[in-house]
Amino acid sequence: MASAGKRTVTYGRHSTLQTISITALEPRKDAYWVIYIHGGAWRDPAVTSEAFDKAESILRASNLPISGFASISYRLSPHPKLPQAPSTTPPREFRSAKHPDHIRDVEAALAFLQNTYGFGPRYILVGHSCGATLAFQSVMGAIANHREMAYNGGADGCGLGAEPISTTPEPLPPRLRAKPTAIVGVAGIYDLRRLVDTHRGISAYQEFTEGAFGADDLLWDAVSPAQMMGSRGIEGGWKTGRLVVLTRSPDDELVDQSQDEAMVDALKGWEQTEAQVPPDELTHKDRRVRTLSIGGAHDDAWINGDGIARSVKFAFEQLQEMGLAPQA
Repeated sequence: MASAGKRTVTYGRHSTLQTISITALEPRKDAYWVIYIHGGAWRDPAVTSEAFDKAESILRASNLPISGFASISYRLSPHPKLPQAPSTTPPREFRSAKHPDHIRDVEAALAFLQNTYGFGPRYILVGHSCGATLAFQSVMGAIANHREMAYNGGADGCGLGAEPISTTPEPLPPRLRAKPTAIVGVAGIYDLRRLVDTHRGISAYQEFTEGAFGADDLLWDAVSPAQMMGSRGIEGGWKTGRLVVLTRSPDDELVDQSQDEAMVDALKGWEQTEAQVPPDELTHKDRRVRTLSIGGAHDDAWINGDGIARSVKFAFEQLQEMGLAPQA
């Protein structure tokens, strides 16, 4: 896969964390972009867009129909073990994000990529841990479509005086709101209340959940992909979607299997409903929800890269079987 090399661009002006690492490959109309959202409990500054580097290297060595890679960094919530003093920390380095800051950053980054590369729905959105939460939130009817911090003018002008397309929570034009064809969730968090209840003896779970979303557990339900149904959930917000892959290791010590079980149940209505397909597209309208088992601890999937790469390869196999991606 030939490329012009990796570069990091800025998609927002509020924080130094609003960046995307991008590797653009040779453009192909039948290929896909692979876009990654890192985990880290919405608060760990040690987990950044670089978490995708190992997996990207593995995938670049494959013969998959990929047009580019992108890895999104976003604003983080405070971490109690890594405190910052407002009086001595530059405002753009201060970690104070609260929902919906995280998902708005992800949507702004996606809109920036669409505005720059114009790949439409031909992308696979991959998220690890809370990155998987964000990936599915981006297609939830109650949360998606507010990409208000996307930049106009493409990557070349980003961070060099470019102005946002919009600074209000108004939906952007359809070309900047195209949803992914597939979402891959690796060791994902899909039901916040369930996560906190399952680990009620460990204060860190409630701590990072409240740090990102506040103490109202009704809000936790409203932003949980496995809780919101109908028009407010994935079924209402992702009408063009075709494939979901849920990946988990039985050795995951941080996020348990019940998260995937809840998500599979929540996706039953979506899977059984035909996808909306453009009239000129000669394809069937079926959908798939698939699970994949990998090995290793919670973070091994990205630290070694194998778990993330295997999940993406599996997604391509499914898309090829569905006639939505060319054979390698």
